[in-house]
Amino acid sequence: MKTPRKSRFTLLAEAHLLLVRDRQVLLLRRHDTGYEDGNFSVPAGHVDGGETAREATAREAFEEAGIEIDPKDLRLAHVIHRMSDAERISFFFTTDAWRGEPQNREPHKCSELAWYPLDALPPNTIGYVRQALEEFARGRPYSEFGWVG
Repeated sequence: MKTPRKSRFTLLAEAHLLLVRDRQVLLLRRHDTGYEDGNFSVPAGHVDGGETAREATAREAFEEAGIEIDPKDLRLAHVIHRMSDAERISFFFTTDAWRGEPQNREPHKCSELAWYPLDALPPNTIGYVRQALEEFARGRPYSEFGWVG
């Protein structure tokens, strides 16, 4: 008799960009997306099949902020294993090398794109993004967010 196969657990992967210049981080205010609208985040999105987390970060940076980044220039800054509507792994990358000046390329999803001091984030920064920025500033590579207990 064959043992029934269990369905395999799925973990959603996300890629985020921590773009820092002169102790300021590039933030965007989400708008009309259905998720955390009115709150601040960093350029980010899901990792698509067939691309690395660094490639996804570079793609999102261009799509959302119009800046070009070579994925090879991205350094891992922080990882959060988090629980929200699903279990997720959020990769945060940073770089010192990019081309172009950030501009809001998705005004239908983003009402503001601006630089904010790392040590004075807007109070309505999305919780796990705030945690990643704080942990990054402390030099801590990993944290967890949203788990009960």
